[in-house]
Amino acid sequence: MRALLFIFLATALAGCATVKQPTFNVAVDSLASSEALSKKTYILIPGNEGVTWDDLQFQEYAGYLMRVLNAKGYISAKSPEDADLAIILSYGIGDPQTHQYSYSLPTWGQTGVSSANTYGTATTYGNTASVNATTTYTPTYGVTGYNTYTGTATTYFRYALITGYDFEKYKEANKQVKLWQTTVTSTGSSGDLRRVFPVLVGASAPYLATDTGQKINVSLQEADKVVKAVKGLPVE
Repeated sequence: MRALLFIFLATALAGCATVKQPTFNVAVDSLASSEALSKKTYILIPGNEGVTWDDLQFQEYAGYLMRVLNAKGYISAKSPEDADLAIILSYGIGDPQTHQYSYSLPTWGQTGVSSANTYGTATTYGNTASVNATTTYTPTYGVTGYNTYTGTATTYFRYALITGYDFEKYKEANKQVKLWQTTVTSTGSSGDLRRVFPVLVGASAPYLATDTGQKINVSLQEADKVVKAVKGLPVE
């Protein structure tokens, strides 16, 4: 019985974890030139000011992006001399923004009476009669009014900017020629960029080095296959 109870509780907790899992709404906006797909051997360069490959956070985020790039047929160059594409990765999170909102909740109570039934008994003493009666009322219930409340919500703007440059032209003529650019943004309650970043990269995966023509809205959860693949986790 204890074993069965443990299994039941574990299943219930897993169900609760799934229900409470947040959904991240992400916007992907990608631009690409006609030569965007002609360069496939890349070096990855940090785009944030003061960040180098020694930065542990950049290494973590770069690993997520490299899994996507490699799955799309890109090859990480062994040295800069072998690369024909330079990919710049920038990312960040904005300051918290607090928003105030108001909402109304109904109050419930008795709104009236739907019917009345009278029950009683009659007693006769000679020429005199008395009646003992009781009336029962059936009430009706509904909304009797509303109470207004106010609350606050804090949101964060999260982004990743992934840009591909023609590295061959840069090496030949010190000229920066942009081949494609993918911008990924999301606004939500989580201020933990480490948590959100795999979702941003997962949302961008189908659109890297392509021209979307407009912003594409993507909704993802952390348990979705594409996010697990970005993290290097097993995908069922």
